Amino acid sequence: MNGIAKILIVDDESIVRMSHSRLLRGGDCKVEAVWNGADALAEMERQAYDLVLLDLRMPEMDGLTTLRAIKSRWPSAEVVIITGYPTVETAKEAIRLGAYDYLAKPVPPDEVIKVANGAIAQKRWSLHQDRTIQAN
Repeated sequence: MNGIAKILIVDDESIVRMSHSRLLRGGDCKVEAVWNGADALAEMERQAYDLVLLDLRMPEMDGLTTLRAIKSRWPSAEVVIITGYPTVETAKEAIRLGAYDYLAKPVPPDEVIKVANGAIAQKRWSLHQDRTIQAN
């Protein structure tokens, strides 16, 4: 993984996509945004992403279905669920499926940045560990 983190934002609310994009876009992050799970999978086919910020309730394909597909095809991608409809059941299922974190909307800007940084650091650490193990 090079120094540029690739982040995909998946939310059917344009204001959320724009807000998260503005927060995370910068010299060390490339950010793209799509409005549903089907578009997210198509975008992931086009290029790999390090982090996916994923809404739960979306048209066509819900967040848990999208999470399941991402983790089965791109297991090293970190996924953070951000939902306006949190439940204990969906939180447990998201973590079981491999989500890095699960946050309830509204999420303060500093929390979005904090969780994104944590997820990217986790991915970098995991990749480093994989290379270390392979070298031995």
